[in-house]
Amino acid sequence: MSERVEPVIDRSAIDEDRYEKHGGFPKVVEASPGPHFGPFVEAMRTLQDLAVSVDCSDEVFGRARDKAEELIALLEPYRAPESQGPAGRVVSLPGRGSLLMPPWQTVEAGPGGVRMRGQFRRYHLGGNGAVHGGVLPLLFDDLFGGLVHYAGRPISRTAFLHVNYRKITPVETPLVVEGTVDRIEGRKTFVSARLRDESETLLADCEGLMVELLPWQP
Repeated sequence: MSERVEPVIDRSAIDEDRYEKHGGFPKVVEASPGPHFGPFVEAMRTLQDLAVSVDCSDEVFGRARDKAEELIALLEPYRAPESQGPAGRVVSLPGRGSLLMPPWQTVEAGPGGVRMRGQFRRYHLGGNGAVHGGVLPLLFDDLFGGLVHYAGRPISRTAFLHVNYRKITPVETPLVVEGTVDRIEGRKTFVSARLRDESETLLADCEGLMVELLPWQP
């Protein structure tokens, strides 16, 4: 389980009132579920790791399927609309409690940039010990959303990402990613980020463009 890190957050640039005035994107409110939600998400992450790594008999796969179907039957009645369930809205949890997001934690955030720590799991394996190349844009894109938010910019969507893969990014290894807002031109926020290991070796970097939504844009 990822170690809990108490983040250093500077919200001074954020104007909460402006986020309901841009585009049709709903304002997302932080969730505070009970104490079982975090361990539930961690158990599900481990289940994802196992689903892509186990080598067992067909009988065991069948038993696992039965248990999975029991879990589906338990949870299905509670399926909720977007922004109602806690997944993705618990900032204190790795990946904000969303299984889609890599289980990283924000350790610093503010107008000057965002810094996150974490590691990729077996679930994110592409091959030969390396993270799948398609996972890194997901990490960078999530970070860029945080950059826009803590820089006090209006709600924006990603216009483009350009990722440079400098070295192999290993799974199950502590890593750090940090990003900055490079410049602002009207509705456009130009951003960049760098992924490094604990020895400061650059593994990948990314530049992107985030564009403020117009009032009629979802």
